[in-house]
Amino acid sequence: MSEELTLEERKVIYRARRGLKEIDVYFDPYVKNYYLTAPASEKALFAELVAQEDPDLLDWFMEVSEPPQVELKQLIQKLKHYVHG
Repeated sequence: MSEELTLEERKVIYRARRGLKEIDVYFDPYVKNYYLTAPASEKALFAELVAQEDPDLLDWFMEVSEPPQVELKQLIQKLKHYVHG
């Protein structure tokens, strides 16, 4: 499978490994089960999401504050739905 991944996909998958349980609980299942089959637009949005700083991500996932783009908020809700149903 690894030879099928593009360089960009590899970079995003690597960046998604945060080492922060509160974020990894959402990123890991998405990467393992959905990322590679997601539409290109969603992959680009996820790449943008994983490029953010951990404190911002924590605030957004815990709904302390909102991301600057509504599309990021929608993706976060989608990731949370994958985990919590």
